[in-house]
Amino acid sequence: MGRLFGTDGVRGVANADLTAEMALGLSVAAAHVLAEAGTFAGHRATAVVGRDPRASGEFLEAAVVAGLASAGVDVLRVGVLPTPAVAYLTGSLGADLGVMLSASHNAMPDNGIKFFARGGHKLADELEDRIESVYDSHRHGEPWERPTGAGVGRVRDYGEGSDDYVGHLLGVLPNRLEGLKIVLDEAHGAAAGVSPEAFRRAGAEVVTIGAEPDGLNINDGCGSTHLDKLKAAVVEHGADLGVAHDGDADRCLAVDHTGDEVDGDQILAVLALAMRERSVLRSDTVVATVMSNLGFKLALEREGLKLVQTSVGDRYVLEEMKEHDYALGGEQSGHVIILDHATTGDGTLTGLLLAARVAQTGRSLRELAGVMDRLPQVLINVRDVDRSRVSTSAELSAAVTEAERELGATGRVLLRPSGTEPLVRVMVEAADIEQAQSVAGRLADVVKSALG
Repeated sequence: MGRLFGTDGVRGVANADLTAEMALGLSVAAAHVLAEAGTFAGHRATAVVGRDPRASGEFLEAAVVAGLASAGVDVLRVGVLPTPAVAYLTGSLGADLGVMLSASHNAMPDNGIKFFARGGHKLADELEDRIESVYDSHRHGEPWERPTGAGVGRVRDYGEGSDDYVGHLLGVLPNRLEGLKIVLDEAHGAAAGVSPEAFRRAGAEVVTIGAEPDGLNINDGCGSTHLDKLKAAVVEHGADLGVAHDGDADRCLAVDHTGDEVDGDQILAVLALAMRERSVLRSDTVVATVMSNLGFKLALEREGLKLVQTSVGDRYVLEEMKEHDYALGGEQSGHVIILDHATTGDGTLTGLLLAARVAQTGRSLRELAGVMDRLPQVLINVRDVDRSRVSTSAELSAAVTEAERELGATGRVLLRPSGTEPLVRVMVEAADIEQAQSVAGRLADVVKSALG
């Protein structure tokens, strides 16, 4: 069996790759592994279970709840809530385990299972490996140890979860949002209820789109991966800004009053300056991945801030933040982690803090985001090549050196083998788009000839 757990839990096409039987088995395995690790020692175990609105989440939730309860874990079922809300409630309610059913920005047929440890933090890799191993053993016939009688878990709905989470978000805001008109694109996803409520209670005038989930329309032409509708709505309603989430609302992208996109790098830059002003940007440092735009790095340097870069993936950003106690990190895609208030990316929190900065300064989002100039960035995926030889090819190394010499201080080259496909990603930034396209095209040709 190939590894089930990826960088963000277990994902696949619901009822094909990710079945009810798998969801139940993984949940039982998680309960047994955490019990063996001592997580449940001395008390009756409790888990928080939430989901996004996908139709498949209904039967997968039932399977997860059944698995946990059959293993002796009491379950608090919080219903449809964002991933960061489930993480927050896992911590605030003192639960031993959290489970979120979502495939984030993926299309509706997919779904996923993500486990949180006590405190709402991602499970350690070794625990995920152990869960997978135990699940596989029992899938092939090893019997479970099953509680009976009063030892089985009890299940109840926790309807207060939404209010708890919104209250937490409002408590984090440094100032209110009166005077702002904001368009929210909820991707017909998990934040369709809590995000508009939070923005309204913070004082903003709110217009919503993509806020009518029916189980089938999540991420369908809307949300953070499809910004055209939000851009049009912001201009149509004369709004100050727009905020877009993905299906599980762990990310946020924005649109300024003219309809231009404000990406994750720009959001990080705006929040970094706001946090430094409030003396909460520890070590004057922001964590981001190597895919961040060079303009972001240059902007931070100009403002006297430091940038620490990690491998691609919000998990690596979070690991770096936790290890060195940094307060702010994220990705160009809009995963923004404010570690003092969230254990994962939180799109609603990010959007609220971005709007709070606009309200506090009286400056438009367009002006605030102008702290950085996005350099033109070209990405080419070169398929059907031997990605394992990227770091050892002398021909490729010489081509990269020549490209970097040509680009100088205002450009950058990044060659990265894909972790999941037989391809190499060629990314080039330059002072103008023509140069970026030219250099990227030449490097892509070299990748084909050297690694094909």
